[in-house]
Amino acid sequence: MPRLGSPAPSFEAVTTFGKIRLEDFRGGWLVLFSHPADFTPVCTTEFLAFAAIAPELRKRNVELLGLSIDSPTSHIAWVRNIKDKFGIDIPFPIIADSNKEVAMLYGMLMPGESKTETSRCVFVIDPAGIIRAMIYYPLTTGRNTDEIIRVIDALQTTDKYGVATPANWKLGDKVIVPPPSTVEEAEARMKAGFECADWYFCKKTV
Repeated sequence: MPRLGSPAPSFEAVTTFGKIRLEDFRGGWLVLFSHPADFTPVCTTEFLAFAAIAPELRKRNVELLGLSIDSPTSHIAWVRNIKDKFGIDIPFPIIADSNKEVAMLYGMLMPGESKTETSRCVFVIDPAGIIRAMIYYPLTTGRNTDEIIRVIDALQTTDKYGVATPANWKLGDKVIVPPPSTVEEAEARMKAGFECADWYFCKKTV
């Protein structure tokens, strides 16, 4: 089972864009997500939503990669059906994980929910190939793609400025200054010009 802060398990897989390796995405961010099955209504709404945010993700140097344990033929037929019925092109590859190899590597199968369908998992992988966020949803609950963008923005902001982000933070909001680790630093913190509720709780604009 993958863990936060650990290297993302390496793989090579057949996709709707041809064979792809995880290493192909090194140097940029990747959102790897699984869906239960092709030609299902909730998954269709999710793919429409992921297609809609793809341009915003690319602005952030983020690529999308989908996965289910359906066959390549099923994926191709479903993508064509989405184009035909909804007028939307799916601009990212979908892994055909028929042998469940990638699903097992990433812990995408939840026997309590289904032994034959991958759960709605999201893995955010950074340019160094490290897993930075994991989100799991039950089969009945479609994902909020705005939250995925928010998580990406938060991770990229914390990496760039060495800060943390508070609850419900959005891009442009004030960020949390890491708390001091010594009494001397605590005294200096209160005079540093930050917006402080107390010595351990300070915010700033970046």
